[in-house]
Amino acid sequence: MTCEGCANAARKVLSKLGADVSDIRIDVDAQRVTVETTLPADSILATLEKTGKKCKRIS
Repeated sequence: MTCEGCANAARKVLSKLGADVSDIRIDVDAQRVTVETTLPADSILATLEKTGKKCKRIS
């Protein structure tokens, strides 16, 4: 993630998950997306990969 456009794309796909996502925090400089959710991590990663960016789970 290198720009606000990338961050907006991530927000857009994650927001489509609805009430299962309670918080989305994006730090473009650190290239990090933090998501509070009841969904499994694999589901979040698959959703983020729809933006065309590579993703990995940190914790």
